[in-house]
Amino acid sequence: MVWLIGALCAFAVAGGAYWKRSLTLSGAAAAFVMGTIYFGAGNLLWFGILLVFFVSSSLLSKFKQANKEELEKSYAKTGTRDAGQVFANGGAGMLLCLFHALWPHPGWIYAFIGAMAAVTADTWATEWGGLSRRPPRSVLTGKVVPPGTSGGVTLMGSSAAAAGGLFIALFGWLFALLSGTDVFWGGIWLAGLAGGLAGAFADSFFGATVQVMYRCPACGKDVEVLEHCGHPTRRIRGWKWMNNDAVNFISSCIGGLAAWLLALSV
Repeated sequence: MVWLIGALCAFAVAGGAYWKRSLTLSGAAAAFVMGTIYFGAGNLLWFGILLVFFVSSSLLSKFKQANKEELEKSYAKTGTRDAGQVFANGGAGMLLCLFHALWPHPGWIYAFIGAMAAVTADTWATEWGGLSRRPPRSVLTGKVVPPGTSGGVTLMGSSAAAAGGLFIALFGWLFALLSGTDVFWGGIWLAGLAGGLAGAFADSFFGATVQVMYRCPACGKDVEVLEHCGHPTRRIRGWKWMNNDAVNFISSCIGGLAAWLLALSV
């Protein structure tokens, strides 16, 4: 019965997101599978955090969208998420949910909070950072880089990352109370902040080093896409397989690990 309820809830959320064009068809299918597992193998804490991440990120992607339209042309993925994005952002959390169902331990929950805080922080940093009036700086050198450059950070974006991590911690604490989940409340707050910041900065570091990047022959801009300004782009650096989805997944794992280590140390 729990799995059936989870499937119905996941279908309603995924269907509504597809109707609102927040998800592609493949993204809606992936969200349905993922939501069912989160609810069936977990409880309100797991499913609720997934929902909080998705709703907050979708709303932010629509906020002042016209101001970010030019930047999005450089990104491999946009606000309408496909299956790759869904699994990249929620896949680590889904695995942790299954691990917790098989071998219950508070450590899985702290790691989950950290992983979801990481993807939330990264999304919030990207959406808010794109609106910054100050140019971003390279996370490696500190030098000013063009807006939209992978590995570029701003004060506004970094602040948004911290806020996103704490936002997940807040709902993690609330859902833990409502579901009767036995975890240390201080551990949840530490997991949210540590996971959010670690994941967001890991994402920026990978974006500046090993993420695959291309250069547009028409405008000379470094982008994440295979075509820009109507012309095929040329790969200039990075590993071919290290695309935006791979960076997001690995960064979420780093956020989960940082949260697990810090939360269990207190």
